[in-house]
Amino acid sequence: MKSFSVYNYLFVLCFLSLIETALGQKSLEVKPRHHITLKQAHQGTPYIDSLLLESYGRPKSNILAFYLESRTIFEQEKAAFTDPKIIALAEKHQIDLISGPMLGDVQPDGITFRLRPAHLEPLQLNIHTASGTLVNSYPFQHQKPGATYRIKVDKLHPATSYKYEILGDNKLVAKGRFNTAPKESTKTETRIAFSSGFHKIGLHNPNLIQTILEREPTAMLLLGDLAVDDRDTHWGLHRSDYLLRDVAPAFQKLAAHIPIYASWDDHDYLNNDLSGLPKGVTKEDRDSLRTLWRDNWNNPKNLGEGIYFNTQIGDVEIIMLDTRSCRDLKKRVRYGSYLGEEQMTWLKKVLQKSTAKFKIISSGTMWSDYVTKAKDSWGTWDIKAREEIFNLIEKENINGVLLISGDRHGARAFTLPQPSGFEFYEFEIASMGGVPGPPAMAEDDTHQLFGYEGLGLKAFGEFTFNTEKEKPEVTFRLIDESGVIFEEYLLGYEKLIPIKS
Repeated sequence: MKSFSVYNYLFVLCFLSLIETALGQKSLEVKPRHHITLKQAHQGTPYIDSLLLESYGRPKSNILAFYLESRTIFEQEKAAFTDPKIIALAEKHQIDLISGPMLGDVQPDGITFRLRPAHLEPLQLNIHTASGTLVNSYPFQHQKPGATYRIKVDKLHPATSYKYEILGDNKLVAKGRFNTAPKESTKTETRIAFSSGFHKIGLHNPNLIQTILEREPTAMLLLGDLAVDDRDTHWGLHRSDYLLRDVAPAFQKLAAHIPIYASWDDHDYLNNDLSGLPKGVTKEDRDSLRTLWRDNWNNPKNLGEGIYFNTQIGDVEIIMLDTRSCRDLKKRVRYGSYLGEEQMTWLKKVLQKSTAKFKIISSGTMWSDYVTKAKDSWGTWDIKAREEIFNLIEKENINGVLLISGDRHGARAFTLPQPSGFEFYEFEIASMGGVPGPPAMAEDDTHQLFGYEGLGLKAFGEFTFNTEKEKPEVTFRLIDESGVIFEEYLLGYEKLIPIKS
């Protein structure tokens, strides 16, 4: 077991940086101009948000002006991206895309593009092979400036690298690249990155984003506390925060190159530790919030009740849960209070039907009860439902399950021992913004694999699934913004097979 305070972390980082420099390896390329604290980010004033946009370098003058002027319009609660004033500002500042492209829903034969064109002028998406050969063109003309537009690209080859460009009026609007997913049961390596806790701060960090891109994951899972920060039911400010995300060069680069799958947590949802329908929030408010979330991310088709969904990338089933909006405050500590009965039924069916060798199940807050006495997590909401999920996995021999979570700032991993002797593995990574949080190690660290405090740690998790070997395996890595691998754990498939009674 490993425990690192912020001082330990900074010492190790400095030491490793010296070694990297001596060896000619990568070192941090961009120094931050402004250090925004979590408290400041939560305030979310125009001044603080402008500092965030400038935190790693001054953006282009038209981008900064477009954001700041749009922000004044979004101060109105009902202001939307389709507001004529927003569209006029986009034209004034020569903005072609208010948002995007954002990649998502990667498949063996295709991928989905999400973007928000600012005008009605014709645009064209061109897909090329890695060597530059044109594969297909997708001309389109938006019908409503400022509204979200999605393009489903198909007829591609599995596990293949592609490049693309978006053109308008004979000029380049955007470009990027991506890898399609491998087919199921293909002997290959599949790399999937994951983390949480951008808290608006990390969205602007080019060092962190560049390191993720250099690892070339097929997809990235984001587990909450991402772009919107404590906006309650002020929908205009929700959209303002999404605009701040979308004009951030670092996030633009991530979204344009790596398919993103996102779930929310409390700060995205309403405010700190809020869930379900707290006082003053109606079902209509929740429906509006769900619609707004779907509009601003590029997940596979969401289900009607929540923001949960499942998809498959090669031999990996991705199951992302909604651990916020379905909570029933009146049922707390009783069955069905955490996921809601409808989502719970759905989850069990997905697990039972999955043919994937590995399954990643996400939870915005922690599966285990080790940190801060299970504050806001399963252990203080619905222990019976959690046990039911674990029992189902063991009883029906559902192999290859890995648990991931966020919320508790920092990076930790635990085993969750069951009465049978089988252990689940939980990787809790919430360090994209490098903000402070609980101590690195739990009070009872008997089942803790490692722990790092959040302050100063800007890192993400990564799974590499290897089905090339006779016995499949998965390797977890904790990687910081400079590319240093702080933790590495190899799990043979046998460790993910429940013990038969």
